[in-house]
Amino acid sequence: MQRSIPDANKHAIFYQLGQANQAFRALYPGERPDRQPVHTVYGGAGLFRYNTAGVLAKKALEAMQLYAPDFATFGRIFQLEGAEALPEEPSAVRELEAELQARSAGERKNHPGWLSFEVYHKTLRKLRTEAVEDFRIDFEDGFGNRTNDEEDQTALQAAREVARGMAENTLPPFIGIRIKPFTEEMKERGARTLDLFLTALMMETNGKLPDNFVVMLPKVTIPEQPEALVQFFELLEDAFALDDGTLKMEMMVETTQSIMDAQGANPLYRLVRAARGRCVAMHFGTYDYTAACNITARYQEMDHPVCDFAHHMTKVALAQTGIWLSDGATNTMPIGPHRGQGLTAEQIAENTRVVHRAWRKGYGHIRHSLRNGYYQGWDLNPAQLPMRYAAVYAFFLESYHDARNRLRAFIDQAARATLIGDVFDD
Repeated sequence: MQRSIPDANKHAIFYQLGQANQAFRALYPGERPDRQPVHTVYGGAGLFRYNTAGVLAKKALEAMQLYAPDFATFGRIFQLEGAEALPEEPSAVRELEAELQARSAGERKNHPGWLSFEVYHKTLRKLRTEAVEDFRIDFEDGFGNRTNDEEDQTALQAAREVARGMAENTLPPFIGIRIKPFTEEMKERGARTLDLFLTALMMETNGKLPDNFVVMLPKVTIPEQPEALVQFFELLEDAFALDDGTLKMEMMVETTQSIMDAQGANPLYRLVRAARGRCVAMHFGTYDYTAACNITARYQEMDHPVCDFAHHMTKVALAQTGIWLSDGATNTMPIGPHRGQGLTAEQIAENTRVVHRAWRKGYGHIRHSLRNGYYQGWDLNPAQLPMRYAAVYAFFLESYHDARNRLRAFIDQAARATLIGDVFDD
């Protein structure tokens, strides 16, 4: 066949294009294959103990058993598909439970209560085995502004508790600390807590960090802030003889300047690049961000349109970079107003209504996040964990058949289009 482009010219053109393609691939390597937690539990640093994850799991399980004692109640709370057909009488629910347990997994799918049954039991199992996936020891909003001596002592105590958790294998799979922001007012305190905590932890553990340890830097507005944290990381790695790049960080998107800078550009990727490969995640701060947008307290919710705008801007800026994205928290706690022993029937009923209402609200927020492609969020109280796992399990179980059919159609179509001999080329 006759061609008109000389090979030498083609190779020269493709060499330049190849350099550009490789540079693009380095900037956008795609999603990481590592496990991403579905949530982060935030708790004040002064309250953290080596067994906090276990304590939270116990309280979450107690809340679920008290306010959702069976799969039918659980399904009705979250209005899962088919739940309206389930019985309310406890004896009838027990009979149906036994019937569904006796069926095979395939047979159960034909029953209207299948989704409620599956989500309920998966949630129970999760709370019993790994209720907390990620925990952040909070020295910022969850701790507040205290005297320097008090924060110093809390940093040292938290480090000792983490070291004990490592020794006794009681920490969650992911853990870290949130320091104060690197603003002019708080930078000294943030760096001091980082130094004290990590120095004490390294001394307690002979230079070992917990698995998946990260440092959260809040209220980031300019690249110089993550750059400064990276410089501190380098000094600490040298001091502890850690491999370069061992210390990782997260950043929070909670200011309007994180979405659009003074030049009218989205600065998020510049913030990530300023971390020089150490940033693993961006977390959204719902309440600081909505407050920055002058949204009144009553409407500072995760599904407010200003939050959706920030989410989409973050998605567009960081898609295919390998940076995990996390939504924020629902601040309505599923805690009844009446406590103690000897509650009246009316008080018990009011507690149940309050908890169920808060669960439904949080469930809706989490489903909203999932629908927008945010597969991680924050929890602030152990009683929120049942709604977290209910939303995650229900979302993916409901989507399973659509995803399976679409993948099957894609593979079939691709095979027909590109099957050459017996070699499949995608």
